[in-house]
Amino acid sequence: MSDIIQLLPDSVANQIAAGEVVQRPASAVKELLENALDAGADKIQLIVKDAGKALIQVIDNGCGMSVTDARMCFERHATSKVRKAEDLFAIRTMGFRGEAMASIAAIAQVEMKTKRYEDEVGTLIEIEGSTVAKQEPIGTPNGTSISVKNLFYNTPARRNFLKSNPTEMRYIIDEFQRVALAKPHISFSLHHDGNEIYRLPAATIKQRIVHLFGNNYNERLIPVEEETTIINLKGYIGKPEFAKKTRGEQFFFVNDRFIKDNYLNHAINKAYQELLPDDNFPLYVLFIDIDPAKIDVNVHPTKTEIKYLDEKSIYAIIHSAVKRSLGRFNISPTLDFNQETAFSNMITPKAPEDIVPPSISFNPNFNPFGATKPAAKETYFREQYQPKEKTQNWGSLYEITNFQQAEQTSIDLGEVDEEETLVASPSKQYMQVHNRYIVSQIKSGVMLIDQQAAHERILYERFLLHLEDRKGASQQSLFPQTVTLSPGDFELAKSLLDDIKSLGFDVREFGKNTLVIEGIPVDLGSTNINETQLFEHLIEGFKNSQQELKLTKRDALARSLARNSAIKAGTALSQQEMNTLIDELFACKSPNFSISGKPAIQTITLAELAQKFEK
Repeated sequence: MSDIIQLLPDSVANQIAAGEVVQRPASAVKELLENALDAGADKIQLIVKDAGKALIQVIDNGCGMSVTDARMCFERHATSKVRKAEDLFAIRTMGFRGEAMASIAAIAQVEMKTKRYEDEVGTLIEIEGSTVAKQEPIGTPNGTSISVKNLFYNTPARRNFLKSNPTEMRYIIDEFQRVALAKPHISFSLHHDGNEIYRLPAATIKQRIVHLFGNNYNERLIPVEEETTIINLKGYIGKPEFAKKTRGEQFFFVNDRFIKDNYLNHAINKAYQELLPDDNFPLYVLFIDIDPAKIDVNVHPTKTEIKYLDEKSIYAIIHSAVKRSLGRFNISPTLDFNQETAFSNMITPKAPEDIVPPSISFNPNFNPFGATKPAAKETYFREQYQPKEKTQNWGSLYEITNFQQAEQTSIDLGEVDEEETLVASPSKQYMQVHNRYIVSQIKSGVMLIDQQAAHERILYERFLLHLEDRKGASQQSLFPQTVTLSPGDFELAKSLLDDIKSLGFDVREFGKNTLVIEGIPVDLGSTNINETQLFEHLIEGFKNSQQELKLTKRDALARSLARNSAIKAGTALSQQEMNTLIDELFACKSPNFSISGKPAIQTITLAELAQKFEK
């Protein structure tokens, strides 16, 4: 029997490695940007076409490469960052594994132009599926330009599994933001299909955050800084009132490398524990500087996971630093036990000699029994008690005593059990408890309805119907509102624009990353929410629903708008509003459950009530 184990060809091995390193266009963007940083560039341009499927081009003004280096960089495990095993414990560069360029060249058509400052001419290399198609001298600026065309052209299965262009573009923007935040002193730009998405000049960390996420973030940031013998921590956290219900604005950098770490993320969430609900996530951009010998970054091919020698101490430092920053800027309550507050109200800026005690004056000749009432007051009393005109048709006031009360009627509730039908008078009198629940009498006991869950169910089914028939009515705003989104959210909003209009929004594009809202759905006309906030919450809720529940686009959109538009717990309702709410609830397909799957209606039977009273 012949031997069956053999070495794979390099082209096949590179394609297998590419499955781990390059999962989507954003993965190639990350690797190319990190190589540009390692080359010492201070100006980096990223050009993308068709969300990276057609072209990804990174142009830098770094050190460039020689002819030999340009050819060697496409070989597996070829790197300039590591020479011996000990170097793995002192890594300060972004890349070191030597797999990225070989993996990208195995699944795309790559063109590289590079030139060192001391060379007169540069080098052009064209590679297609790990095969070098052309190599020749060329005139080119100093630095390196790498173009990745037709990604996954020879692995159609992987290309078919890519998401839509707006989704893939959002992943690219996420990677671009992470690299740009890590190096604020470097100039970056991003172009997609000929449109400029970002132009970031060299700046401070705070300026870079504002440039990436918008001018309104300038007032949301709280600085954090801590120096210890274990780590040096610096960066910014967000004020609690600006926390969002979706993740995406949480950034940890270790030695300027973006990482994902649930353990350290828990340290920050614990610091916000008393300030935020459980489903809200604060903004933070934190940089940890640590001795490379105390960490291991060679854990995963994407290099986003790190192992620490003293993880618990790092956790404690981050938690205390964030907690102190929140208290220092009066975000959370702090106690100063050295100050006696009992005397704080007695402090006065006046000098002691200027303080005059109050004086008392009185009239010794005053006789209360001899005083006469003012004429004005006498006139007032005469007017108040003067007999008025005789009431006409006074006998009709007693007709109500002859009114025969109608018998109590029952209302059919559809899916609700026959024994749990409402018992109501013709006026349908309901009672609201703590402005949260609506209580009604039923034949077998008492029914409680969660008003917020009920309204969410009503709006959800109504919005789904609008999305299906494309006939959502719009109520025009008196003054159109503009909303400026982050580039990622703007791309998402553009992909949802047709469905958003079907819900009843009158929205159009208005410049870079800006939309104009000229109308909102008629169903929301009675709400007092600001149009801009409503639209921002709609996008945030959509992302949250898609991430956690993996819903369809229309379902996630309907859920998001229903949650943000429904009446909230604590809202007082009139009898007419309660009547309408209950009627519309039992007209729904699934009135018993909220859109999150939890009960919207609870019943307490007479037997359960009797048991509570021990009868």
